[in-house]
Amino acid sequence: MADQQFDVIVVGAGPGGYVAAIRAAQLGLNTAVVEREHVGGICLNWGCIPTKALLRSSEIHHLLHHLGDYGFSAKEVSFDLAKIVARSRKVAGQLSGGVKHLLKKNKVTLIDGHAKLLGGGRLEVDKAGSFKAKHIILATGARARSLPGLEGDGKLIWTYKEAMVPTVIPKSLLVIGSGAIGIEFASFYLNLGAKVTVVEILDRILPVEDEEISALARKSFEKQGMRIFTNARTGALVKNADSVSTTIEAGGKSEPITVDRVILAVGIVGNVENIGLENTKVRLEKGRIVTDPWSATDEPGVYAIGDVAGPPWLAHKASHEGVICVEKLAGVKHVHPLKTANIPGCTYAYPQVASVGLTEKKATEKGYQIKVGRFPFIGNGKAIALGEPEGLVKTVFDAKTGELLGAHMIGAEVTEMIQGYAIARTLESTEAELMHTVFPHPTLSEMMHESVLDAYGRAIHF
Repeated sequence: MADQQFDVIVVGAGPGGYVAAIRAAQLGLNTAVVEREHVGGICLNWGCIPTKALLRSSEIHHLLHHLGDYGFSAKEVSFDLAKIVARSRKVAGQLSGGVKHLLKKNKVTLIDGHAKLLGGGRLEVDKAGSFKAKHIILATGARARSLPGLEGDGKLIWTYKEAMVPTVIPKSLLVIGSGAIGIEFASFYLNLGAKVTVVEILDRILPVEDEEISALARKSFEKQGMRIFTNARTGALVKNADSVSTTIEAGGKSEPITVDRVILAVGIVGNVENIGLENTKVRLEKGRIVTDPWSATDEPGVYAIGDVAGPPWLAHKASHEGVICVEKLAGVKHVHPLKTANIPGCTYAYPQVASVGLTEKKATEKGYQIKVGRFPFIGNGKAIALGEPEGLVKTVFDAKTGELLGAHMIGAEVTEMIQGYAIARTLESTEAELMHTVFPHPTLSEMMHESVLDAYGRAIHF
Protein backbone atom coordinates (compact mmCIF):
# COMPACT_ATOMS: atom_id res chain seq x y z
CA MET A 1 0.00 0.00 0.00
CA ALA A 2 1.39 3.42 -1.00
CA ASP A 3 2.39 5.89 1.69
CA GLN A 4 -0.10 8.65 2.44
CA GLN A 5 1.55 11.91 1.45
CA PHE A 6 1.53 15.36 3.03
CA ASP A 7 3.53 18.55 2.64
CA VAL A 8 4.11 18.72 6.40
CA ILE A 9 3.74 16.14 9.15
CA VAL A 10 4.14 17.26 12.74
CA VAL A 11 4.93 14.60 15.34
CA GLY A 12 3.33 15.66 18.61
CA ALA A 13 0.26 17.84 19.20
CA GLY A 14 1.51 19.87 22.16
CA PRO A 15 1.70 23.68 22.21
CA GLY A 16 4.55 23.61 19.70
CA GLY A 17 3.17 20.91 17.44
CA TYR A 18 -0.45 21.92 17.07
CA VAL A 19 0.48 25.59 16.55
CA ALA A 20 3.02 24.63 13.88
CA ALA A 21 0.43 22.44 12.17
CA ILE A 22 -2.22 25.16 12.14
CA ARG A 23 0.23 27.75 10.79
CA ALA A 24 1.33 25.34 8.07
CA ALA A 25 -2.28 24.79 7.05
CA GLN A 26 -2.90 28.54 7.03
CA LEU A 27 -0.03 28.85 4.55
CA GLY A 28 -1.71 26.37 2.23
CA LEU A 29 0.36 23.30 3.06
CA ASN A 30 -1.33 19.90 3.23
CA THR A 31 -0.65 19.14 6.89
CA ALA A 32 -1.04 16.30 9.36
CA VAL A 33 -0.22 16.02 13.04
CA VAL A 34 0.47 12.73 14.84
CA GLU A 35 -0.43 12.39 18.52
CA ARG A 36 -0.18 9.21 20.57
CA GLU A 37 -1.92 10.35 23.75
CA HIS A 38 -3.25 13.86 24.47
CA VAL A 39 -4.06 16.56 21.95
CA GLY A 40 -2.67 19.71 23.51
CA GLY A 41 0.31 17.85 24.95
CA ILE A 42 1.63 17.79 28.49
CA CYS A 43 1.26 21.56 28.89
CA LEU A 44 -2.45 21.67 28.27
CA ASN A 45 -3.38 18.32 29.79
CA TRP A 46 -0.89 17.80 32.63
CA GLY A 47 1.11 21.00 32.99
CA CYS A 48 0.62 24.69 32.37
CA ILE A 49 -3.17 24.85 32.29
CA PRO A 50 -4.44 22.40 34.94
CA THR A 51 -1.78 23.52 37.44
CA LYS A 52 -3.02 27.09 37.10
CA ALA A 53 -6.54 25.90 37.87
CA LEU A 54 -5.20 24.19 41.01
CA LEU A 55 -3.22 27.26 42.02
CA ARG A 56 -6.30 29.44 41.58
CA SER A 57 -8.12 27.23 44.08
CA SER A 58 -5.26 27.44 46.57
CA GLU A 59 -5.14 31.22 46.13
CA ILE A 60 -8.85 31.43 46.95
CA HIS A 61 -8.26 29.26 50.01
CA HIS A 62 -5.53 31.66 51.10
CA LEU A 63 -7.85 34.65 50.68
CA LEU A 64 -10.66 32.94 52.59
CA HIS A 65 -8.38 32.73 55.60
CA HIS A 66 -7.76 36.48 55.41
CA LEU A 67 -11.38 37.58 55.05
CA GLY A 68 -11.10 39.78 58.12
CA ASP A 69 -8.62 41.98 56.27
CA TYR A 70 -11.38 42.85 53.81
CA GLY A 71 -14.24 43.29 56.28
CA PHE A 72 -15.78 39.83 55.96
CA SER A 73 -16.23 36.94 58.34
CA ALA A 74 -17.08 33.29 57.79
CA LYS A 75 -17.24 30.17 59.89
CA GLU A 76 -15.96 26.68 59.13
CA VAL A 77 -14.24 27.51 55.84
CA SER A 78 -13.34 24.22 54.15
CA PHE A 79 -12.64 22.80 50.71
CA ASP A 80 -13.57 19.72 48.72
CA LEU A 81 -10.36 18.38 47.18
CA ALA A 82 -12.20 16.10 44.76
CA LYS A 83 -14.01 19.11 43.32
CA ILE A 84 -10.79 21.12 43.11
CA VAL A 85 -9.13 18.34 41.12
CA ALA A 86 -12.25 17.75 39.01
CA ARG A 87 -12.36 21.42 38.05
CA SER A 88 -8.71 21.29 37.03
CA ARG A 89 -9.30 18.25 34.85
CA LYS A 90 -12.44 19.83 33.34
CA VAL A 91 -10.47 22.93 32.36
CA ALA A 92 -7.83 20.75 30.69
CA GLY A 93 -10.48 18.68 28.92
CA GLN A 94 -12.29 21.75 27.63
CA LEU A 95 -9.12 23.18 26.11
CA SER A 96 -8.03 19.85 24.64
CA GLY A 97 -11.37 19.66 22.86
CA GLY A 98 -10.82 23.22 21.67
CA VAL A 99 -7.50 22.30 20.09
CA LYS A 100 -9.12 19.41 18.23
CA HIS A 101 -11.72 21.84 16.91
CA LEU A 102 -9.01 24.26 15.74
CA LEU A 103 -7.16 21.46 13.91
CA LYS A 104 -10.39 20.41 12.20
CA LYS A 105 -11.31 24.01 11.37
CA ASN A 106 -7.94 24.49 9.68
CA LYS A 107 -8.22 21.17 7.82
CA VAL A 108 -5.27 19.58 9.61
CA THR A 109 -5.41 15.78 9.54
CA LEU A 110 -5.12 14.34 13.05
CA ILE A 111 -3.45 10.93 13.11
CA ASP A 112 -3.73 8.80 16.25
CA GLY A 113 -0.68 6.76 17.21
CA HIS A 114 3.06 6.67 17.88
CA ALA A 115 5.25 7.86 15.00
CA LYS A 116 8.68 6.54 14.08
CA LEU A 117 10.98 8.03 11.45
CA LEU A 118 12.05 5.67 8.69
CA GLY A 119 14.36 8.08 6.86
CA GLY A 120 13.94 9.70 3.47
CA GLY A 121 10.94 11.75 4.57
CA ARG A 122 8.98 8.68 5.63
CA LEU A 123 7.51 7.70 8.94
CA GLU A 124 5.37 4.92 10.31
CA VAL A 125 2.53 5.31 12.78
CA ASP A 126 1.74 2.18 14.75
CA LYS A 127 -2.04 2.57 14.54
CA ALA A 128 -2.34 4.18 11.12
CA GLY A 129 0.28 2.97 8.64
CA SER A 130 3.04 4.67 6.64
CA PHE A 131 3.28 8.31 5.63
CA LYS A 132 5.58 10.52 3.60
CA ALA A 133 6.19 14.25 3.79
CA LYS A 134 8.59 16.81 2.37
CA HIS A 135 8.86 18.31 5.85
CA ILE A 136 8.64 16.47 9.19
CA ILE A 137 8.60 18.51 12.40
CA LEU A 138 9.43 16.71 15.63
CA ALA A 139 7.55 18.18 18.59
CA THR A 140 7.65 15.19 20.92
CA GLY A 141 8.13 17.23 24.11
CA ALA A 142 9.70 16.03 27.32
CA ARG A 143 9.00 14.10 30.50
CA ALA A 144 9.97 14.37 34.16
CA ARG A 145 13.59 13.53 34.87
CA SER A 146 14.40 10.83 37.41
CA LEU A 147 17.73 10.38 39.19
CA PRO A 148 19.23 7.30 40.86
CA GLY A 149 17.59 6.90 44.25
CA LEU A 150 14.95 9.47 43.30
CA GLU A 151 12.52 7.50 41.18
CA GLY A 152 8.79 8.09 41.29
CA ASP A 153 6.38 5.25 42.04
CA GLY A 154 3.07 7.06 41.51
CA LYS A 155 1.92 6.39 45.08
CA LEU A 156 4.32 7.74 47.69
CA ILE A 157 6.80 9.46 45.39
CA TRP A 158 5.11 11.67 42.82
CA THR A 159 6.04 13.35 39.57
CA TYR A 160 4.01 16.33 38.37
CA LYS A 161 1.32 14.01 37.02
CA GLU A 162 0.40 12.40 40.34
CA ALA A 163 0.81 15.73 42.14
CA MET A 164 -2.04 17.16 40.04
CA VAL A 165 -4.63 14.56 40.98
CA PRO A 166 -4.27 13.97 44.75
CA THR A 167 -7.06 12.15 46.58
CA VAL A 168 -5.99 13.72 49.89
CA ILE A 169 -3.77 16.63 50.86
CA PRO A 170 -0.73 15.09 52.57
CA LYS A 171 -0.06 16.41 56.05
CA SER A 172 3.63 16.67 55.17
CA LEU A 173 5.33 16.97 51.83
CA LEU A 174 8.91 17.05 50.56
CA VAL A 175 9.53 18.80 47.23
CA ILE A 176 12.89 18.02 45.63
CA GLY A 177 13.81 20.81 43.24
CA SER A 178 12.87 24.49 43.40
CA GLY A 179 12.45 25.53 39.79
CA ALA A 180 9.08 26.82 38.61
CA ILE A 181 7.40 23.38 38.73
CA GLY A 182 8.65 22.52 42.21
CA ILE A 183 7.81 25.92 43.69
CA GLU A 184 4.33 25.97 42.15
CA PHE A 185 3.46 22.61 43.70
CA ALA A 186 5.07 23.61 46.99
CA SER A 187 2.94 26.77 47.05
CA PHE A 188 -0.25 24.90 46.12
CA TYR A 189 0.06 22.30 48.84
CA LEU A 190 1.26 24.82 51.43
CA ASN A 191 -1.83 26.98 50.87
CA LEU A 192 -4.07 23.92 51.29
CA GLY A 193 -2.58 23.07 54.65
CA ALA A 194 0.36 20.75 54.04
CA LYS A 195 3.62 21.15 55.94
CA VAL A 196 6.02 21.66 53.02
CA THR A 197 9.79 21.24 52.88
CA VAL A 198 11.75 22.18 49.74
CA VAL A 199 15.26 20.94 48.97
CA GLU A 200 17.38 22.61 46.28
CA ILE A 201 20.87 21.48 45.30
CA LEU A 202 21.88 24.97 44.12
CA ASP A 203 22.51 27.97 46.34
CA ARG A 204 19.04 29.50 45.98
CA ILE A 205 15.47 28.70 45.01
CA LEU A 206 14.19 29.66 41.56
CA PRO A 207 17.82 29.61 40.41
CA VAL A 208 17.20 31.02 36.92
CA GLU A 209 15.71 34.19 38.39
CA ASP A 210 17.50 37.33 39.48
CA GLU A 211 19.22 36.76 42.84
CA GLU A 212 17.34 39.60 44.52
CA ILE A 213 14.00 38.18 43.39
CA SER A 214 14.97 34.67 44.52
CA ALA A 215 15.82 36.03 47.98
CA LEU A 216 12.48 37.85 48.24
CA ALA A 217 10.64 34.71 47.15
CA ARG A 218 12.39 32.63 49.80
CA LYS A 219 11.58 35.21 52.47
CA SER A 220 7.90 35.19 51.48
CA PHE A 221 7.59 31.39 51.34
CA GLU A 222 9.32 30.96 54.69
CA LYS A 223 7.04 33.61 56.20
CA GLN A 224 4.11 31.45 55.05
CA GLY A 225 5.61 28.44 56.84
CA MET A 226 7.58 26.66 54.12
CA ARG A 227 10.92 25.08 55.13
CA ILE A 228 13.61 25.61 52.51
CA PHE A 229 17.06 24.02 52.25
CA THR A 230 19.52 25.29 49.63
CA ASN A 231 22.98 23.97 48.82
CA ALA A 232 21.36 20.73 49.92
CA ARG A 233 20.57 17.25 48.74
CA THR A 234 18.56 14.29 49.94
CA GLY A 235 19.68 10.77 50.57
CA ALA A 236 17.95 7.77 49.02
CA LEU A 237 14.18 7.74 49.46
CA VAL A 238 13.03 4.91 51.73
CA LYS A 239 9.39 3.96 51.29
CA ASN A 240 7.38 2.97 54.36
CA ALA A 241 3.79 1.74 54.48
CA ASP A 242 2.30 5.21 53.94
CA SER A 243 5.25 7.59 54.20
CA VAL A 244 8.74 8.23 52.88
CA SER A 245 11.92 8.67 54.91
CA THR A 246 15.20 10.24 53.86
CA THR A 247 17.89 12.61 55.08
CA ILE A 248 18.53 16.20 54.11
CA GLU A 249 22.21 17.05 53.89
CA ALA A 250 22.96 20.77 54.10
CA GLY A 251 25.62 22.93 55.69
CA GLY A 252 27.67 19.95 56.76
CA LYS A 253 24.74 18.55 58.74
CA SER A 254 22.38 15.67 58.11
CA GLU A 255 18.74 15.88 59.19
CA PRO A 256 16.39 12.89 59.05
CA ILE A 257 12.92 13.59 57.71
CA THR A 258 9.77 11.51 57.22
CA VAL A 259 6.91 12.84 55.12
CA ASP A 260 3.63 11.55 53.78
CA ARG A 261 4.57 12.22 50.15
CA VAL A 262 7.48 13.38 47.98
CA ILE A 263 7.25 15.40 44.76
CA LEU A 264 10.16 15.08 42.33
CA ALA A 265 10.82 18.29 40.39
CA VAL A 266 14.41 17.78 39.29
CA GLY A 267 13.96 18.84 35.69
CA ILE A 268 12.83 17.27 32.44
CA VAL A 269 14.38 15.22 29.66
CA GLY A 270 13.44 15.26 25.98
CA ASN A 271 11.42 12.45 24.41
CA VAL A 272 14.02 11.30 21.87
CA GLU A 273 13.71 7.54 22.31
CA ASN A 274 11.80 5.21 19.99
CA ILE A 275 11.07 7.84 17.35
CA GLY A 276 13.48 6.48 14.73
CA LEU A 277 16.30 8.98 15.04
CA GLU A 278 18.75 6.17 14.34
CA ASN A 279 17.33 6.03 10.80
CA THR A 280 18.34 9.63 10.16
CA LYS A 281 21.26 12.04 10.51
CA VAL A 282 19.53 13.83 13.40
CA ARG A 283 22.15 14.63 16.04
CA LEU A 284 21.67 14.56 19.82
CA GLU A 285 23.57 16.61 22.37
CA LYS A 286 22.95 16.25 26.12
CA GLY A 287 19.61 14.57 25.46
CA ARG A 288 18.26 17.21 23.10
CA ILE A 289 17.96 17.37 19.33
CA VAL A 290 20.49 19.75 17.80
CA THR A 291 18.94 22.35 15.48
CA ASP A 292 19.94 25.50 13.61
CA PRO A 293 18.21 28.89 14.21
CA TRP A 294 15.33 27.76 11.98
CA SER A 295 14.79 24.47 13.88
CA ALA A 296 16.32 22.38 11.08
CA THR A 297 18.23 19.25 12.12
CA ASP A 298 21.16 17.59 10.32
CA GLU A 299 18.64 15.41 8.45
CA PRO A 300 17.26 17.22 5.37
CA GLY A 301 13.54 17.91 5.76
CA VAL A 302 13.45 17.08 9.49
CA TYR A 303 13.01 19.78 12.12
CA ALA A 304 12.64 19.85 15.90
CA ILE A 305 10.85 22.39 18.09
CA GLY A 306 9.91 22.84 21.73
CA ASP A 307 11.20 20.94 24.73
CA VAL A 308 12.82 18.18 22.67
CA ALA A 309 15.07 20.82 21.09
CA GLY A 310 16.26 22.19 24.42
CA PRO A 311 15.74 25.13 26.77
CA PRO A 312 14.03 27.29 27.67
CA TRP A 313 11.39 24.64 28.37
CA LEU A 314 8.36 26.85 27.95
CA ALA A 315 5.13 26.34 26.03
CA HIS A 316 5.19 29.81 24.50
CA LYS A 317 8.74 29.22 23.28
CA ALA A 318 7.60 26.01 21.57
CA SER A 319 4.63 27.72 19.92
CA HIS A 320 6.66 30.62 18.56
CA GLU A 321 9.41 28.26 17.44
CA GLY A 322 6.83 26.24 15.53
CA VAL A 323 5.53 29.30 13.70
CA ILE A 324 9.06 30.44 12.74
CA CYS A 325 10.00 26.95 11.55
CA VAL A 326 6.92 26.62 9.35
CA GLU A 327 7.12 30.12 7.90
CA LYS A 328 10.77 29.60 7.00
CA LEU A 329 10.21 26.27 5.27
CA ALA A 330 7.18 27.71 3.47
CA GLY A 331 9.23 30.58 2.08
CA VAL A 332 7.53 33.42 3.95
CA LYS A 333 9.53 36.64 3.63
CA HIS A 334 11.06 38.52 6.55
CA VAL A 335 11.08 35.63 9.03
CA HIS A 336 13.35 36.25 12.00
CA PRO A 337 15.06 33.65 14.21
CA LEU A 338 13.79 33.34 17.76
CA LYS A 339 15.62 35.48 20.32
CA THR A 340 15.44 33.38 23.46
CA ALA A 341 16.57 36.35 25.55
CA ASN A 342 13.21 37.98 24.78
CA ILE A 343 11.15 35.04 26.06
CA PRO A 344 9.48 35.82 29.40
CA GLY A 345 9.36 33.22 32.15
CA CYS A 346 6.64 32.95 34.80
CA THR A 347 6.15 31.10 38.08
CA TYR A 348 2.54 31.05 39.29
CA ALA A 349 3.12 30.54 42.98
CA TYR A 350 1.94 32.81 45.77
CA PRO A 351 3.60 35.25 45.28
CA GLN A 352 4.02 35.15 41.52
CA VAL A 353 7.41 35.62 39.86
CA ALA A 354 8.08 36.80 36.30
CA SER A 355 11.10 37.90 34.30
CA VAL A 356 12.51 38.61 30.86
CA GLY A 357 16.06 39.26 29.67
CA LEU A 358 19.26 39.42 31.67
CA THR A 359 19.51 39.32 35.45
CA GLU A 360 21.56 42.02 37.14
CA LYS A 361 24.42 39.54 37.67
CA LYS A 362 24.38 38.24 34.09
CA ALA A 363 24.35 41.77 32.68
CA THR A 364 27.42 42.65 34.75
CA GLU A 365 29.17 39.41 33.77
CA LYS A 366 28.59 40.27 30.10
CA GLY A 367 30.47 43.51 30.62
CA TYR A 368 27.61 45.98 30.61
CA GLN A 369 27.74 49.12 32.68
CA ILE A 370 24.26 49.07 34.16
CA LYS A 371 21.61 51.20 35.77
CA VAL A 372 19.16 49.35 38.02
CA GLY A 373 15.71 50.58 39.00
CA ARG A 374 13.42 49.19 41.71
CA PHE A 375 9.92 49.92 42.88
CA PRO A 376 8.23 48.11 45.79
CA PHE A 377 4.57 47.08 45.85
CA ILE A 378 4.16 48.93 49.16
CA GLY A 379 4.51 52.20 47.24
CA ASN A 380 1.67 51.41 44.83
CA GLY A 381 -1.93 52.41 45.59
CA LYS A 382 -3.54 49.54 43.66
CA ALA A 383 -1.35 46.95 45.40
CA ILE A 384 -2.30 48.32 48.83
CA ALA A 385 -6.00 48.44 47.85
CA LEU A 386 -5.82 44.80 46.74
CA GLY A 387 -4.22 43.82 50.03
CA GLU A 388 -1.07 42.74 48.18
CA PRO A 389 1.64 45.13 49.45
CA GLU A 390 4.55 42.65 49.21
CA GLY A 391 6.57 42.58 46.02
CA LEU A 392 9.09 44.32 43.80
CA VAL A 393 9.54 45.42 40.21
CA LYS A 394 13.17 45.61 39.08
CA THR A 395 14.61 46.84 35.79
CA VAL A 396 18.15 46.63 34.40
CA PHE A 397 19.39 49.04 31.72
CA ASP A 398 22.56 49.50 29.69
CA ALA A 399 23.97 52.73 31.13
CA LYS A 400 25.51 53.67 27.76
CA THR A 401 22.60 53.10 25.38
CA GLY A 402 19.52 52.96 27.60
CA GLU A 403 18.63 49.49 26.29
CA LEU A 404 16.33 47.53 28.58
CA LEU A 405 18.51 44.52 29.38
CA GLY A 406 16.15 42.75 31.76
CA ALA A 407 13.11 43.04 34.01
CA HIS A 408 12.31 41.00 37.10
CA MET A 409 9.20 40.99 39.28
CA ILE A 410 7.68 39.33 42.30
CA GLY A 411 4.19 39.95 43.61
CA ALA A 412 0.52 39.89 42.66
CA GLU A 413 -0.25 39.49 38.94
CA VAL A 414 3.32 40.00 37.76
CA THR A 415 2.82 37.13 35.30
CA GLU A 416 0.34 39.39 33.48
CA MET A 417 2.52 42.50 33.74
CA ILE A 418 5.74 41.01 32.34
CA GLN A 419 4.46 41.12 28.76
CA GLY A 420 4.85 44.91 28.81
CA TYR A 421 8.59 44.56 29.23
CA ALA A 422 8.67 41.69 26.72
CA ILE A 423 7.13 44.01 24.12
CA ALA A 424 9.65 46.69 25.06
CA ARG A 425 12.50 44.21 24.50
CA THR A 426 11.09 43.15 21.12
CA LEU A 427 10.76 46.79 20.05
CA GLU A 428 14.32 47.48 21.30
CA SER A 429 12.97 50.22 23.53
CA THR A 430 15.19 52.40 25.65
CA GLU A 431 14.42 54.13 28.92
CA ALA A 432 13.22 57.16 26.93
CA GLU A 433 10.25 55.37 25.33
CA LEU A 434 9.31 53.70 28.60
CA MET A 435 9.51 56.97 30.53
CA HIS A 436 7.29 58.72 27.98
CA THR A 437 4.67 55.96 28.03
CA VAL A 438 1.57 56.94 30.01
CA PHE A 439 0.54 54.18 32.43
CA PRO A 440 -3.06 54.16 33.71
CA HIS A 441 -3.83 54.96 37.36
CA PRO A 442 -4.49 53.20 39.63
CA THR A 443 -2.87 50.02 38.33
CA LEU A 444 -0.12 47.65 39.32
CA SER A 445 1.53 48.46 35.98
CA GLU A 446 2.45 51.92 37.29
CA MET A 447 5.23 50.19 39.20
CA MET A 448 6.79 49.25 35.86
CA HIS A 449 6.99 52.94 35.01
CA GLU A 450 8.33 53.91 38.42
CA SER A 451 11.01 51.22 38.28
CA VAL A 452 12.27 52.67 34.99
CA LEU A 453 12.25 56.17 36.47
CA ASP A 454 14.13 54.92 39.53
CA ALA A 455 16.94 53.55 37.39
CA TYR A 456 17.61 57.13 36.34
CA GLY A 457 17.02 58.78 39.70
CA ARG A 458 13.58 60.08 38.76
CA ALA A 459 11.13 57.92 40.72
CA ILE A 460 8.17 60.00 41.95
CA HIS A 461 6.48 57.82 44.54
CA PHE A 462 9.46 56.24 46.28
